[in-house]
Amino acid sequence: MKKLDSRTYLYIAGAGMVLILVLAVTYMLTPVSKAEQTQYVYVDEDDTQDSVIAKVGTFSHTAGMTGLSMLIRHSDYKDHIRTGRYAIGPKEGALIVFRHLKRGQQTSMTLTIPEVRTMDRLAAVLSRKLMLDSATIATALYDEETCRKLGYDTCTIAAMFVPDSYDVYWNVSADKLLQRMQREHDRFWKGDREQKAAAMGLTPVEVCTLASIIDEETANNAEKPMIAGMYLNRLHQPMPLQADPTIKFALKQFELKRIYNKLLDVKSPYNTYRNEGLPPGPIKIASVKGIDAVLNHVRHDFLYMCAKEDFSGTHNFARTYKEHLKNAARYTKALNERDIK
Repeated sequence: MKKLDSRTYLYIAGAGMVLILVLAVTYMLTPVSKAEQTQYVYVDEDDTQDSVIAKVGTFSHTAGMTGLSMLIRHSDYKDHIRTGRYAIGPKEGALIVFRHLKRGQQTSMTLTIPEVRTMDRLAAVLSRKLMLDSATIATALYDEETCRKLGYDTCTIAAMFVPDSYDVYWNVSADKLLQRMQREHDRFWKGDREQKAAAMGLTPVEVCTLASIIDEETANNAEKPMIAGMYLNRLHQPMPLQADPTIKFALKQFELKRIYNKLLDVKSPYNTYRNEGLPPGPIKIASVKGIDAVLNHVRHDFLYMCAKEDFSGTHNFARTYKEHLKNAARYTKALNERDIK
């Protein structure tokens, strides 16, 4: 058998190198995802290089995944894992995906601030959207020092949140999230709204507090400016607001259908039957419609209101207590006929 000369060995070795290079390039450039739509990988603080590979592997091509695994395992990625929400498009090769993961080039997400009643509930909702757990968020919202730095206290912090949708990073910290919400609050109020509140002699926090009560009184946005005018009339006179939603908040019994007299003596700064003026802070995150209803309230001389007996969600308004008692009697009769306790 004829022996191969050194030149032949070089040709074979060169061909092998080319083949390896072609395979490597193929693996590097082959799309990682086999899905037709963009997929997202969430890398958190507990992830390792193996768990990241496993997460991507749930929707990957074999060749593309092989390339990504090679890049991850034969680099220092395991020592520099960056948390975040990473988008992997249907045409993105292993090399591009690896670069995004390695450099922490994550994709932002849309976070919606809901109109919830308590900060516990807000923390729970946000934790389902962010890397943060609910305990971390709640701790920040109930921490006096944290609230003070933002210009609030634990009773008024709800007024900082403007219900809307914002682009944020999934791994945003609690401090940065709250700072962002503070900037969005200032942007929302700057200009016309701030000027209208000042002309009324109210701060943005006080406007939000009144708006939160109005939001709980009705879901009918068209009627909110009318209700706002009534409560403002009460604020300008030596009489309590007597707002039923504040009793529910004081008792933390939001499911109550009727507010009986026996509930009106609850000892709480939020009891607007016992205490004149506004409560210490909002009883929910006020809606934009509620806030604007206060700022653009209807001017009238009504001092009383009662839900209509047709359960339309709107109210009968009255100037005198005598007239109000007639409205209340009709509503109570309707409740009793429907056996609403």
